[in-house]
Amino acid sequence: MTTNILIGLAAGFFGGLVGLGGGVIMIPLMVGVLKMNQHMAHGTSLVALIFTGLAGAVTYGLNGSVDIMAAVLLASTAVFTARAGARYANALPEWKLKKAFGGFLVFVTIMLLIKPYLPHLSATTAEWVKIAILLMTGCFTGFLSGMMGVGGGTIMVPSMVLLLGFTQYMAQGCSLLAMVPVGAVGAYTHWRLGNVSTSILSGLVPGILIGTYLGGSLAHILPEVALRIIFAIVMIRTGIKYLRTPKPQPDVA
Repeated sequence: MTTNILIGLAAGFFGGLVGLGGGVIMIPLMVGVLKMNQHMAHGTSLVALIFTGLAGAVTYGLNGSVDIMAAVLLASTAVFTARAGARYANALPEWKLKKAFGGFLVFVTIMLLIKPYLPHLSATTAEWVKIAILLMTGCFTGFLSGMMGVGGGTIMVPSMVLLLGFTQYMAQGCSLLAMVPVGAVGAYTHWRLGNVSTSILSGLVPGILIGTYLGGSLAHILPEVALRIIFAIVMIRTGIKYLRTPKPQPDVA
């Protein structure tokens, strides 16, 4: 129980701080510490993600950093593709899913590192273009969320900041709110496929709720630079480890 709470705290804190669902922290810990298989970790992460999104969205909302309409547009397409992503993940052999997750971790890290230095492109964006960008972003991130067991904030946040001119805090708040329905659809699909461990949720969820509140609160008062570097080191190391997952050798009779 204590281990589950600590995993939830770590995932919630980082998720609330940088606007991600926390799956990039939670999944490696569930696989490495709790010895859960990769498919089960992805499905269980999505259940926990619902609570990360709720706690994070409330915290950001209290600070005036949530655009409800943008979140609705993101979720409106993502809820359809999340189911497809979950089914695709279930069809992959575990070693392939681990490699895909490793590549995703490296991608997340690179995005977090270069995000502050990328130019904004939204100076003359028309309203219908903004709506189209949100719908397309939701479509892509929904599939990614269902497949990887994460919230998709690594795509949603940069898209809103770079293409739509959202502030970092507003983009993170919208991303967390959109994660709630998207995570619910993905989690339900994984649960139907037998990829959810309900036994650890009683410890995981309280840890996530507390951690997300703390991370979301600190995000508005602390600089992210040092934490982003530490986060990047851990994620790159974990991502490379997953990318090195060997293909199982066939049994020789």
